[in-house]
Amino acid sequence: MEVTRNFDLLERYKNQFVKNDALVAKMDGQWVSYSSEQYIRNSYLLGYGLLAIGMKKGDKIVTVSNNRPEWNFLDMGMAMAGIIHVPVFSSLNETEYKYVCEHSDARLVFVSDPNLYEMIQPLASTIKEIMDVYTFDKVDGAKNWEEILKLGEKEEPTYKDVIEKTKKEILPEDFATLIYTSGTTGKPKGVMLSHKNLVHNFISASKIFGMGPDQKYLSILPLCHVGGRMGNYQTQYSGSSIYYAESMGTIAANMREIGPDGFDTVPRILEKIIDTVIAKGKKLDGVKKKMFFWAVKIGLKYKPPGESSWMYRKKHALADKLIFTKWRDALGGNIKMAGCGGASLQPRIERLFWAAGIKVLNMYGLTETSPIITINRQEKPLLKLGSVGCLIDGVEVKIADDGEILSRGDNLMLGYYKDPDLTKSVIDEEGWFHTGDIGSWEKSYLKITDRKKEIFKLSNGKFVAPQLIENALKESIYIEQLMVVGEHQKFASALILPNFSYISDWFMSMNKSMPDPETLIEDPEVIKAISKEVKRINSMLNEPERVIRFRLVANEWSPATGELSPSLKLKRKVIAEKYSSQLEQIYSSSSV
Repeated sequence: MEVTRNFDLLERYKNQFVKNDALVAKMDGQWVSYSSEQYIRNSYLLGYGLLAIGMKKGDKIVTVSNNRPEWNFLDMGMAMAGIIHVPVFSSLNETEYKYVCEHSDARLVFVSDPNLYEMIQPLASTIKEIMDVYTFDKVDGAKNWEEILKLGEKEEPTYKDVIEKTKKEILPEDFATLIYTSGTTGKPKGVMLSHKNLVHNFISASKIFGMGPDQKYLSILPLCHVGGRMGNYQTQYSGSSIYYAESMGTIAANMREIGPDGFDTVPRILEKIIDTVIAKGKKLDGVKKKMFFWAVKIGLKYKPPGESSWMYRKKHALADKLIFTKWRDALGGNIKMAGCGGASLQPRIERLFWAAGIKVLNMYGLTETSPIITINRQEKPLLKLGSVGCLIDGVEVKIADDGEILSRGDNLMLGYYKDPDLTKSVIDEEGWFHTGDIGSWEKSYLKITDRKKEIFKLSNGKFVAPQLIENALKESIYIEQLMVVGEHQKFASALILPNFSYISDWFMSMNKSMPDPETLIEDPEVIKAISKEVKRINSMLNEPERVIRFRLVANEWSPATGELSPSLKLKRKVIAEKYSSQLEQIYSSSSV
C-alpha cells in the first residue's frame, strides 16, 4: 500500500515486514524485542485506550522520554486517533516544560522515568487543561502506560470502528505533530508539521540510505528531535530492525553488542568517536603506533572513487586492511553508513569516517523543513565531501541576494503554532521559507556558511561569520569547543575549551601530571600550543576573520549546564553572559 500518513507504516509492516525484532531496547541489562505484530497491536490498543479516557481528535499529548519502543506505540496510537503528538527533549528545565505544556494546550503528559515524573507531575498539576501524567517505567504512585493499554483491550469493541473511521478521515495535509525548536535564544517556537511533511521526507531518505529488512539500525538521536524521528520512520519504511541506544555514553558498547548496519548522529558524537580512537592510537608503541598514524594521514586525504589517484587507492586499501578494519570492528563490524545533521560537520571528521568505510551522509535542514533539504548521497555524481549534498526529492532551494538560503517544497511546515505573524515573517508570498542560514552553491552541492543572525559586524564595518572560523579551529586536536566573538569590537576573539582528553595524553608523554582544569588553562605550555594552532588557522583566513585574542575556559559546555541547546548548538548569549569577565579582559587587555 502507499504510505501517505505516518500510521500507514503499520499496514506496511503487516503486509511486507513480518519480523520478530521490529523494535528493540535494553531492559534490565538485556535486549528485549517487540515483533512487528506486537508493535501494530500495542499501537491500536493505545489508540483505543486514549479514546476511552476521553481524548479526542485534535487533542495534544506531550511526551518526555528516552528512545524506546513504547514511544512508537504511543506515537502511532495517537496518530490513528487524530491526536497531535508533542515530543519534548528530556533535558529541559521546569520553566521550559511548563511553557511547552501550557502553550501546546496539552491534555496528557507521558514521561519515561521517576526523575522526570518527580519534576513534571507537580507543574502539570497546576495546568487545568492537563488531565494526568503517565509513566513508561513503573513509578510508585504514578499512572502507567500499561493501564491505557489494558483499557484499550477492554474497550476495543467500542472504539475499533471509531479508529478505523478516523483513519479514513485523516488527510496527508492534516496537522500531525507539534515540535518545539530547542532554540538558542528566546522561547521555543512550536513547529506544526503535517503527515505529508513527515512522510515525504522519510520516504525520500529511505531511498538514499537504502537499508533493508535484514539490517539493523541503531537509533541514537532523541526521537523528539526531528532528525531522530525522521530516521526512526525511514528505517521502519525500509523494514530494518531498530535498536535504541541506552544513552550517549553507551553508543560504542551498544554497537559492539548488536553490530548495526547504520545509525543516526550529530557531528558532536562523531567527534567524540574519533577523539577516542585517536587517544587509543597514541597509547600504541613502536611500529603499531607509526602504522596507526600513517593510516590516519591517509584517511585525512580521503577522496571518493573517481577523485583519487591509483597510488592513493593502493595506499588506502593497505590502510584499510591494517587499521580501518579494526575501527569498524570496534563499532560492531557491520557499520556501513550514518546519517548526520543538526550542526556543521568538520571536514577532517567526515574524511576519516569515509576512509574507514563508514559513509557519513551529511545533510542540511531544519525542524521547519521536516527536516531534510539537502543530503549527500553514497556515491557520485550526487556526492561531494565538505558539502551538505544535493537537493532531496520534492524540494527547491534558491540563494537570496544577501546569501540567505530559501527553500520550499512538500517538506515545509504548516506554520508556527499560535503565531501567524511569525509564520508570515519566515514564509514569503511565493512560499519560500527563509531559513536564516547563509550558503552558496558549488555546482549542485550546497555549502553552509553561517547563521544569518550570528554574523556580526566589527567596529570597522567588516562582517565576520563565526561558524566558519569555529569550524576551522575545531579541526585542531587541542581544541574541544569554542565560540568566536567580536560584535562592535575592533577584532575577533574567542573563548576556547581545550581538549582535556588529548592534553592529558600529551602531558603523560612529557612525564608530567595532569593538573585540574582551572590550573591547566593557565599553563604556559597549553596556552602556547593553542596559540600556535590559532596562528596556523589565522594564516588561512582573511584579516577581519582572524582571532586576535583568546581566553581558555575550564568547564565543558553542555545542555545540562546551559551553554548548548538540547540539539547541541551554541547558546551564544548565555555563553557571553557566563564569561563576561573573560570577554572584558580580552577587549581591555593589551596582550593575549
